[in-house]
Amino acid sequence: MGIADNISHINERIKSVCDRCGRDIDEIILVGVSKTHPVEKIVEAKMAGLYVFGESKVQEFLKKYEEVKGVRWHFIGHLQKNKVKYIIDKIELIHSVDDYELAVEINKRAEKINKTMDVLIQVNIGKEETKYGVYEDELFDFCKRLSELKNIRIKGIMCIPPNEDLDSTRFYFKRMKFLFEEVKKLNYDNFDIEYLSMGMTGDYEVAIEEGANIIRIGTGIFGERDYKKEDIKNE
Repeated sequence: MGIADNISHINERIKSVCDRCGRDIDEIILVGVSKTHPVEKIVEAKMAGLYVFGESKVQEFLKKYEEVKGVRWHFIGHLQKNKVKYIIDKIELIHSVDDYELAVEINKRAEKINKTMDVLIQVNIGKEETKYGVYEDELFDFCKRLSELKNIRIKGIMCIPPNEDLDSTRFYFKRMKFLFEEVKKLNYDNFDIEYLSMGMTGDYEVAIEEGANIIRIGTGIFGERDYKKEDIKNE
């Protein structure tokens, strides 16, 4: 199947899951994970009705940003502090805030351009050394520290669960939903909790069943890609 067929198939499956669990399909944001895929594939996906794309390498993103217009960009990979300045005015949502110093840099750069930057906190729900994110027992202290930063707006949380069977994945997704609801209760001025970002090609249906409203799909849309060592923590 081509990219348009893949997107149609995924949308049908999303609708089926939503119907099954009584959710509104309009709640679900499908992010096409376009990292490592060429501009031509992004354009093809856009023509098929997909308008939100996720990138994780700043240099690659900047090239695509110049070449593909009329779409929305999310940054979904690990973000280095010294790269924030290059993307702050171009990204709609950063999924991967996992460090206070990074958050401070985002806040500083956003303030310089009079912007409030929407971000998600990345949670390392499986406490894996090969992945980024704050641990569950650090999350609420981290939230308190972020509450001091006035030019970022915390919109929710994100995770990449351990690569295990779907029953184990469901456990992690359930835990994330619990944390999502708890973070929603925090009464901080710069918290506007709306998004639970979890679920990729192999597990997005389970993620939706457990409460995700942003899913990130690469292979299911664009096909296989070449993995690099530095990508492992971002998957």
